Amino acid sequence: MYSYVTKGVCSSQINFDVVENKIRNVNFVGGCNGNLQGISKLVEGMDVAEAVEKLEGISCSGKGTSCPDQFATALKKLVLSRK
Repeated sequence: MYSYVTKGVCSSQINFDVVENKIRNVNFVGGCNGNLQGISKLVEGMDVAEAVEKLEGISCSGKGTSCPDQFATALKKLVLSRK
């Protein structure tokens, strides 16, 4: 299991697994519960690089980042940088 402490967003942490380069069991701690459950369901089983491509750069309320963007950052730092 991977765990990433977010920066600049409402959620405080993202926990997830990666099995054979596919995203599994995404759980956001805090944040907009309904929206984050939706994101978690949408990325379930998605290829890591595809998720980064789709989520990176999304901004929330002019913050320059968002929970989806923070998840993309987590995937890049914790998974893609280790390949």
